[in-house]
Amino acid sequence: MSIDPVALAAQVKAWGRELGFRKVGIAAVDLAEDEQRLLHWLGAGRHGAMRYMARHGTRRSRPAELVPGTIRVISARMDYWPDAADAQGILDDRVLGYVSRYALGRDYHKVLRNRLARLADRLAEAAGANGYRAFTDSAPVLEKALARNAGLGWIGKHTNLLDRHDGSWFFLGEIFTDLPLPVDEPVPAHCGSCTACLDVCPTQAIVAPYELDARRCISYLTIELEGSIPEEFRGAIGNRIYGCDDCQLVCPWNRYAKVTSEPDFHPRHGLDAPRLAELFSWTESEFVEKTSGSAIRRIGYDRWSRNVAIALGNAPGTPEVIAALERRRDDPSDVVRDSVGWALARHGSGQ
Repeated sequence: MSIDPVALAAQVKAWGRELGFRKVGIAAVDLAEDEQRLLHWLGAGRHGAMRYMARHGTRRSRPAELVPGTIRVISARMDYWPDAADAQGILDDRVLGYVSRYALGRDYHKVLRNRLARLADRLAEAAGANGYRAFTDSAPVLEKALARNAGLGWIGKHTNLLDRHDGSWFFLGEIFTDLPLPVDEPVPAHCGSCTACLDVCPTQAIVAPYELDARRCISYLTIELEGSIPEEFRGAIGNRIYGCDDCQLVCPWNRYAKVTSEPDFHPRHGLDAPRLAELFSWTESEFVEKTSGSAIRRIGYDRWSRNVAIALGNAPGTPEVIAALERRRDDPSDVVRDSVGWALARHGSGQ
């Protein structure tokens, strides 16, 4: 089959837009400079307990080692900013819990994986039996570096990808292919002298421009970290019970962000403005039911309860808050009991 790479690349981008992707670009696979930054980051231990990061090593920065024969990566962006309760208003109201905006709707892995598979199928139909494989945060991939090289934005000082027309509220997905498609040009960076993201981070996890220490990051602490959260960070976590968006909420470029047109990313179960005391009364079966199809499900009931307990420790010491904590003082989980004890002590109600 004779293939016109230029025409095929244009067709792939058009198909991507039809499938709901805001932007699609194509990158080569040379990530040598990014690999050096990755190795430095791992060497400094900034990945914390995410041992899989070190285990994967350079497979993350060498696409052809992950999928042999890969010479191009098709990178795609899908907006997720939801039609939800005011984010800053939730953060300011300590009787409520804050869930990162990306996790309010359906699990993005499922949504993007389905759309990428459909895009990859159309590519295969057009190009014949060429090799390809699709990923959505589901394999060791330097997705932000590839998206940057594909012209989808620049990596900001908070280490998230940014677009001057759309901000940063979007998911990324990739298709690895052996097709010699023309690559796109990266866009210039536009952070300038702004340090808003560094200044606002509650735990000072952005230790320098473009450098994130995951061990201090609230998203890592509330999602990735098993066991108890270090006490030095508990107060700064505030009412953030799943992830953290502060560096994005304060970014000037996000004033251009648009509400997503994808219904799957709109809030479910009222989690855009939930009362902490009510969340802490959930049984494990209720947690499973109310996080069905959500990215939140993956952290499990104990980690969720740990996070809510810490948020209750940072909430006003109302009778409702104290009663919610007291009911789980003897929780079966060591981690939850530890968090409840800390929270009660904050309110002067410890043993």
